[in-house]
Amino acid sequence: MTNAQADVVIIGGSHGGSEAAFRLRQGGFTGSIFLLSSEPYLPYHRPPLSKAFLAGEVTVESLALRGAVSYEKANITWRPSTTVTHIDRVDHRLTLADGSLLTYGKLILATGGRPRLLPLPGAELGGLHVMRSIADVEKLRPEFVAGKKLVIVGAGYIGLEVAAVAIKTGLDVEVVEFAPRALARVAGPELSAFYERVHAAAGVKFRFNTGVEGFVSAPHDGTRVGAVRCSGGVELPADLVLVAAGLVPNVELGVEAGLAMGNGIVVDEFCQTSDPDILAIGDVVEFPLPYAGRRVRLESVPNALEHARVAASVINGAPSAYNAVPWFWSDQYNYKLQSVGLSQGYDIAVPRPGRTPEAFIVFYLKEGRVLAADCVSAVAEFNAAKKLVAEKITVDAAVLADPAVDLKSLIPAKAPA
Repeated sequence: MTNAQADVVIIGGSHGGSEAAFRLRQGGFTGSIFLLSSEPYLPYHRPPLSKAFLAGEVTVESLALRGAVSYEKANITWRPSTTVTHIDRVDHRLTLADGSLLTYGKLILATGGRPRLLPLPGAELGGLHVMRSIADVEKLRPEFVAGKKLVIVGAGYIGLEVAAVAIKTGLDVEVVEFAPRALARVAGPELSAFYERVHAAAGVKFRFNTGVEGFVSAPHDGTRVGAVRCSGGVELPADLVLVAAGLVPNVELGVEAGLAMGNGIVVDEFCQTSDPDILAIGDVVEFPLPYAGRRVRLESVPNALEHARVAASVINGAPSAYNAVPWFWSDQYNYKLQSVGLSQGYDIAVPRPGRTPEAFIVFYLKEGRVLAADCVSAVAEFNAAKKLVAEKITVDAAVLADPAVDLKSLIPAKAPA
């Protein structure tokens, strides 16, 4: 790229970055927009990476959020394989990895995150994988061969989703988790127990309360992993390893530029950073969440899309503050999990049977208020659950648990305007 300038530059070509660009156009923005992506692909759906794409059920092309023609029609300049190395806030100028310069009027940081690596002995060995990009899956997939032993470090959503694909592909799968249960950081014990049973029934083995101390090379090949050394000296044989130990937000550009930092780049309810001409969105930001009454950093596609809407509204001169309730989803085997709200701090969990034998919901209450809900294969009930959480409804636990009670009946009717 030769030296150039744009009215708005968006750094990060994933869900949030792409959405921000199109939201600007939908809001009437007529200036120039540059969307910079460090990857060579058009912005694409990331959730299928650990599921359908890993299983070979969908193609790279089908992952694209929008086709190239959409960017052309919207007059959005998309620059693949482009990395920003420096932000000059005084001159509103970006330095790119190829040495060229790009001047901006407004800047949106949508830099996302990267897989957390484990700086342990043997971490340089071949056969160790992470899961975040198309390139990661394309590197992993050739090793996904029936009969091979896969050890997954981490029993979060990514680890469990990959375990489900691997076990169906015929691999021998063992999951190592430092916490005492699966999904310990994001779900209550009831949901953890359910997914542990489902995975165990499929053949996945778990080791909880177990740390990882290093990776051991294979006896026949000193350059590849052959085992995972766990706490207590136990060594688990492994033909390949997936490290699914969480996400590290890509805050380096913000730090180097001197932006205010907390648990991520600090923004207000309008996604504005400490620099009036720089906004930040998605996994990389710490922001005020009205629903929870505190500042948080969230890693989810719906959150990134909502931030994109907010940032675009600000640049378009019609600022609309963030006021969403967070929600998430995960597909494992034939079960669809949809979660809304944040369950941390609940004082009672209320299970409720779903409409089918395999479906159920767990509501999380605090002082009677519906704080969050996990819906497993209960798509019809999810919308009602979202409203119960968003409107901070207080309800008796016994009523909430009764499947004969229509959840919609628990939502007060709004008075006519």
